[in-house]
Amino acid sequence: MAEQKKVFIFDDNSDILELCTFILEDAGYEIKTSSTSNDIIDQVTAYTPDIIFMDNWLPDVGGIDATRELKSHPTLKSIPVIYFSANNDVMALADQAGADGYLSKPFDIEELENIILKHLPK
Repeated sequence: MAEQKKVFIFDDNSDILELCTFILEDAGYEIKTSSTSNDIIDQVTAYTPDIIFMDNWLPDVGGIDATRELKSHPTLKSIPVIYFSANNDVMALADQAGADGYLSKPFDIEELENIILKHLPK
């Protein structure tokens, strides 16, 4: 059995977190969620995920700043960050943040799984 891949989801919407956790645990991933991107470096270092989902609208430190912080960190910058948002400009926001990809909300289960497979190290 291959080692479980770890997914870290940042979103302040508990329904989204529950839904993603349910879908991804079912698909065999290990999940951690957080409703805030404060101390983003500490949070991510403590869990060392294989991939990160970052919501745009987070309290205090927004998704863009949090993503930029990760991407400027020497060891964490290699972790793919998928920006996800209901904003129409999600592609532009992901670009601005320096994210590796993006997912528009609402998304379907297949889209969620496909983007993970696309960005996870083989």
